[in-house]
Amino acid sequence: QVQLVESGGGLVQAGGSLRLSCVASGRTFSNYAMGWFRQAPGKERECVASISWTGRTTVYADSVKGRFTISRDNAKNTVYLRMNSLKSEDTAIYYCASGTTGWGTTDAGLYDYWGQGTQVTVSS
Repeated sequence: QVQLVESGGGLVQAGGSLRLSCVASGRTFSNYAMGWFRQAPGKERECVASISWTGRTTVYADSVKGRFTISRDNAKNTVYLRMNSLKSEDTAIYYCASGTTGWGTTDAGLYDYWGQGTQVTVSS
């Protein structure tokens, strides 16, 4: 059974930083793309970043470009999301997801396993 477990969320002041981690188990992590999504109250879920199976290709939402960095360590079955210069509008539950292929994508329909989410709250 595939499991994704996120950690690293919390309360931070605007302008601060957080690093989210997601540890995967249950299938060959290095074969699949990974993504980070977020959902704020009353808003649709959006993909903030994705990374290909090799880690060579990344895609970011325009709203986080230059502030967030996605990376992965295939030896540790872990994907990270470094978030800098956080804004109040970044407040949301953040989810990691494992793709159905090795190619990174922002399409939520191309992810078949999801973590339980971790809350990120940015105070202004």
